[in-house]
Amino acid sequence: MLFRSSAAICGALVALAVSVAVARSETRGVHSNAVVDAASGDAVVGAASMYNPFKPGKEEGGPSTASGERYDPSVWAAAIKTSLRRKFGGVQFGARPKYALVEAVGKKVIVKINDVGPLRPGRIIDFNERTMRHFDPSLELGVIGDVRVSPLSGDYWTPGPVG
Repeated sequence: MLFRSSAAICGALVALAVSVAVARSETRGVHSNAVVDAASGDAVVGAASMYNPFKPGKEEGGPSTASGERYDPSVWAAAIKTSLRRKFGGVQFGARPKYALVEAVGKKVIVKINDVGPLRPGRIIDFNERTMRHFDPSLELGVIGDVRVSPLSGDYWTPGPVG
């Protein structure tokens, strides 16, 4: 009887340890800090804002992005300032999306750069809703200053938080 109780307790502890490890890996993100080494070129520093062409009062853009994809508020994506298009690999219709490492407010995330736009002065990037919520969960700030955006070399990144 004592052996069965010990085995049950041991099994429960193992299950708890596994669930804690899985939860920790999900909150840390899917990437290691080594992604910083893959950043190519000089980083661009400026302000970031959010865009969503499906919200009332949207001034520019539309549901299609410069890459030809439809805007999706649930993925990790962003629009880079039009004058930075070349620095971020072109961002053109039908081409593979480009990726960037974005750092702000002590957080890092890899985003797919699938759009460009004539952003307001001082702004270098417009996040979609999911990306903005990563940096500003309540969406109360509107604009995030001192955002560092570094182009990533290669075409096959998995967007999301960097752990």
